[in-house]
Amino acid sequence: MDNTKRILGIDSGTRVAGYAIVDINGAMTNLIAFGSINAPAKLTFPDRLKKVYKGLSEVILQYSPTDVALEEVFYGKNIKAAIRIGEGRGVAILCAALAGIPVSEYAATIVKKSVTGSGTATKPQVQEMVKNIFKLPEIPKPADAADAIAIAICHCHRVKMNMLTRL
Repeated sequence: MDNTKRILGIDSGTRVAGYAIVDINGAMTNLIAFGSINAPAKLTFPDRLKKVYKGLSEVILQYSPTDVALEEVFYGKNIKAAIRIGEGRGVAILCAALAGIPVSEYAATIVKKSVTGSGTATKPQVQEMVKNIFKLPEIPKPADAADAIAIAICHCHRVKMNMLTRL
């Protein structure tokens, strides 16, 4: 019986949405693919959302993930940016829901801690650890893809912990 889980990590965005496909089978974790869906700023906002929706739908169709992981909305002082990020997250959640895939959400500090050991790690520290974990020749580009890999890693840790608690 194959116990492989295939995680789709998504770094939601309305201009660039990063994605990563990570397989987990027992102690083995493998990075299968990563990239980004680019929705140029010259497009209208609805057309950018449509482009992200189509791109994520294609990733789901191509890789058949069993789980989707997203970062929770984080906002500082820019409420408008938080709303836009939320709209991008809504598109990602809709893609997963239409495909019947469960969605898990993680706070940014939890994602950072699961990858680096520190919830206050910087973006470059997270990117470097993602590179090291999967023994990549360089930091994944764009940064949104590296963030999506980190989100997928975070979910992999959760899956492994759930497996251990069932033993």
